[in-house]
Amino acid sequence: MKPTLLILAAGIGSRYGGMKQIDQVGPSGEAIIDYSVYDAIRTGFGKIVFVIRVEIEKDVREFFEHKLAGKIKMEFVYQELNMIPEGYKCPPERVKPWGTAHAVWVAAKAIKEPFVAINADDFYGHESYRMMAEYLTAKSPANSANFCMIGYQIRHTLSDYGSVSRGVCESDDQSFLKAVVERTEISRKDGEIAFRDEHGRDVTLSADTLVSMNIWGFTPVIFDHIGKQFKEFFRENVSSIKAELYIPKIVNDIIKSGKGNVKILPAKDKWFGVTYKEDKQFAVQNIRKLIDKGIYPENLWA
Repeated sequence: MKPTLLILAAGIGSRYGGMKQIDQVGPSGEAIIDYSVYDAIRTGFGKIVFVIRVEIEKDVREFFEHKLAGKIKMEFVYQELNMIPEGYKCPPERVKPWGTAHAVWVAAKAIKEPFVAINADDFYGHESYRMMAEYLTAKSPANSANFCMIGYQIRHTLSDYGSVSRGVCESDDQSFLKAVVERTEISRKDGEIAFRDEHGRDVTLSADTLVSMNIWGFTPVIFDHIGKQFKEFFRENVSSIKAELYIPKIVNDIIKSGKGNVKILPAKDKWFGVTYKEDKQFAVQNIRKLIDKGIYPENLWA
């Protein structure tokens, strides 16, 4: 069974200042998503599912449909604020999405096979998709909870232009995930890497600290786990205009309950992304280097 690539592309892009999902970084007008899809196709994925908002559907469809027609099956699903458990009501003043777990959950009807969930604005590299496809094919039948992720050293995941959020990981001696904690406001200060904790204090992290960059290998089993967590989340947060449910919360609960496991696959490729507008030039330069090395063609879809 070929895995599916689930692209989380419904974000607002408030820090970036625009639709970074389709902002062009390649020499022939490619966005970062183009390279993700290209890598997925050449490593044996069978379908692409885009999670988008209704208001950006026209732009996203026009950007990708003509490129991918005849190359791979493609579907679009929506992540909207009113897509919440029955019996609850979205606060009228809320504009922020409900988080990455919600973005995965809304794709439940479109995915019946193992899948890899990624951010639209992150470049993970060919080897990441190859490793995850191999793991999901060999270890993760559709009814199992044998998950995986790509692990990165935090030193390679920072932006020079502002703070970032990362899933800080703890692993066992067999490279299985023990816990992952979403940390925000991570940045490099005076030569050290630190995050801001819930009390407003800076906490230092080792440069080798393992983090998740939100590239996860799941099976459809994850949708039931998210659905159950959402009911609890909404009971406590439905009136909030900012609360979000993150994938790490779901993963932690599965691990702690003994209902599943997550294998950490070490990153082989260099990650880069576009959190801030200033990050774009770095992404453009990295794509150029990969093309010059022969890893990607000058025009992906020619």
